Formats: sequence, structure tokens, C-alpha cells
Amino acid sequence: MHKAIPGIFLSTLVIAGCSSAEEPASPAASAPPAQSSAASAKLRAALLPVPKGMSVAYGPELGEFGMLKSTQQGLEAVRKARAQHPECAGAAQLDAAKPDVAKSPAAVVAFSAARGSITQAVVSLPKATFPEPLPKQCADYTADVGGAKVTYRTKTLDMPAKGDQSRAYLTTAAGDKNNAQIGSVMIRRGTLIMSMLVVGQRVKPQGLYELANLADQSLARVKP
Repeated sequence: MHKAIPGIFLSTLVIAGCSSAEEPASPAASAPPAQSSAASAKLRAALLPVPKGMSVAYGPELGEFGMLKSTQQGLEAVRKARAQHPECAGAAQLDAAKPDVAKSPAAVVAFSAARGSITQAVVSLPKATFPEPLPKQCADYTADVGGAKVTYRTKTLDMPAKGDQSRAYLTTAAGDKNNAQIGSVMIRRGTLIMSMLVVGQRVKPQGLYELANLADQSLARVKP
């Protein structure tokens, strides 16, 4: 449960990582191509440095958002899951199934420690856009993955505003054997979107806000 789980989507992560007794294997860290695009280089610079007490568990991985291993594994987890409300699987997140989003330059990294994990993605979209808020029916629902039933309860956090647009949620995932909290933050600056997931037995909102501040500062340094 506390290992870094590849995947960008909040509901993907809680379904794939908390509802089964066995976690999906993290793909090996991807080396950037010899001739990385300027966009990818900028995005890598926007990623967080290794937090104190944690280590790099995955990445940095660079490339088109829809082609990243972490994105592909997340989409596969969604396909396999049977949710009470299927529309909740990717709600309030970037839709990697959309061609313009899938082809957008992106960078992903994950950090882990005994207490939990952090997964961060930065995506450069062709135009300024921001996901819609979480639908009401997705605030409390159940899903079945591999025979394990998990209940997800999500609340919107009152996070101080970041960038041009921002939003934060705290989800509690409760299953037969595994329980976890997942904090999610999304920040937009221009056409850049930063998505971050923090997983642990307990995620404190204040700690999530502090990470969001650091992530927003890094995002602000990226020149268009």
C-alpha cells in the first residue's frame, strides 16, 4: 500500500493500489531520449526535488502523456475495475483518452518512503484547460477489483488558491484488508497542468498544502 503506485488518476490509484492485496509492479525508471524536446526538458525542471526522507521510486519519465507507462497502467486499471459509478474513474482528472491531451508533452516522477508515496505529473497542454470538479455522485461510491470491494469517500479541501486555477481533494479508501488516504492536488498555470497524489495511512491537509506550494513554485519557474 505504501509503495509508489504508477498512475496519474486519483481514482485509478485508489482502485489499483488500495483495493487489492497485491500492488501492480512499478515500471522501471525511464531514461529520457537522447534528444529530448525542449518542452520535455522544461517539464522535467518543474518536477519536485526528492522530499526529505524519501527516495525516487519511479522516473522521471518524459514523453507524450498518453504514451507514458504510468498513464498506460492507470488506464488499464480503470478498464479492469467495476465501479458503482464508472464515470468516477477519471473524474476531476486529465482525460488521457482525448487525443490532444494524450499527445501533450509530460513528465512524471514518484517518490516513496515507509510512511507513503508521492506521485507527480506535469503536462503541457495545447490550450489552457482545467478538469471539471468532482461530480456529486463520485463523493461516495464503491468499486470491485479482483473480487475486493472498496468504498471511496472524497471531500473537497479548502486549499489556498494556487496558480491560475487549483483544486485539492482528500479521499479515504476503505477495503476488507487495506485502508488508505489519498490527497490530490491539481494546479494550472497557463497551459501547464500539475497533478500530484499523496498516499498514506493518514494524509494531513496542511502537509498537502505545503507540497502544493513547492510544486506551484516550481511550475511558476517554467517559461512558456
